Amino acid sequence: MRISDLTQRLADLSALPVHRGRIVRAWLKGKPLDTGTRREPTENFLPLAVRKALPQITEELDALARIHTQYPAADGSARLLVALADGQMVESVLLPRDGLCVSTQVGCAVGCRFCMTGKSGLLRQVSSMEIMAQVVLARRIRPVKKVVFMGMGEPAHNLDNVLEAIDLLGTEGGIGHKNLVFSTVGDMRVFERLPQQLVKPALALSLHTTKADLREHLLPKAQKIAPADLMELGEAYARSVGYPIQYQWTLLKGINDGQDELDEILRLFKGKYAVLNLIPFNSLEGDDYQRPDGPRIIEIVRYLHSRGVLTKVRNSAGQDVDGGCGQLRARAIDIVNTSRLRTR
Repeated sequence: MRISDLTQRLADLSALPVHRGRIVRAWLKGKPLDTGTRREPTENFLPLAVRKALPQITEELDALARIHTQYPAADGSARLLVALADGQMVESVLLPRDGLCVSTQVGCAVGCRFCMTGKSGLLRQVSSMEIMAQVVLARRIRPVKKVVFMGMGEPAHNLDNVLEAIDLLGTEGGIGHKNLVFSTVGDMRVFERLPQQLVKPALALSLHTTKADLREHLLPKAQKIAPADLMELGEAYARSVGYPIQYQWTLLKGINDGQDELDEILRLFKGKYAVLNLIPFNSLEGDDYQRPDGPRIIEIVRYLHSRGVLTKVRNSAGQDVDGGCGQLRARAIDIVNTSRLRTR
């Protein structure tokens, strides 16, 4: 189902644009589709044929996605393992301060070496309705005022569906444009398409290193764009929309936390409309990479911040429940596979 399928179905039932808009807005807010207003009950507003069809439509929309398991964390976040209609699973994260991180693909084709999601490869795209369904499920738990497209998958590789979801969330979904954050490893299609959109989201670019050869190693299937060139593309978009680019940097001990990287960051970020988000690696037993020690992380932040680079530390939400991106899904698959082996 696409949003156009839903609105056409409603139109065939004699719903006018004002009726269709109200129903879509009610769904995106996590409310019943027949929600009226304080002054006007639904029975005085929606056509009879539409009212009769709403239970079936509600059932079909609810079937798009459901919460399989919820993992609340000590930091106020909650990891949601979301089951899609075909049995595939993705992850959403309720973030502190009314944020939500959503997934755009089942798996991912980029293959970032430090990412659990990338190890599974790409299984399928997540539709625009499935993306929005993650927001709907979250809003039934608590308010959502910011949506970041930083979960499982590379949004640039599912661009049409992601942009359709962003458009609906930024218009009918009541989320401010700069509170919709499109996160990508970097793809020329992103820089071509985003400036043309009605809803222009904030942009987060996965940088991770200032060295082109190291970046190609860490992100083996990302489009080959040198870090300096990626930042120039980001700067042009930032100046056009009026809010800064967020550059993501997963801190890997002994890999990209050296003084040479820090000095090159100072050069590349000089004069840029940008924020550097340092994300200490969420280490698990047996990982090839480790996070730097706490004192080193503090030292890096102080060094960069004192020299004019706006730097923030963004620890992955839900670390106490081993909830890094892709970990919940991998754990659930392991449980299913183990169960199948035991029943053979």
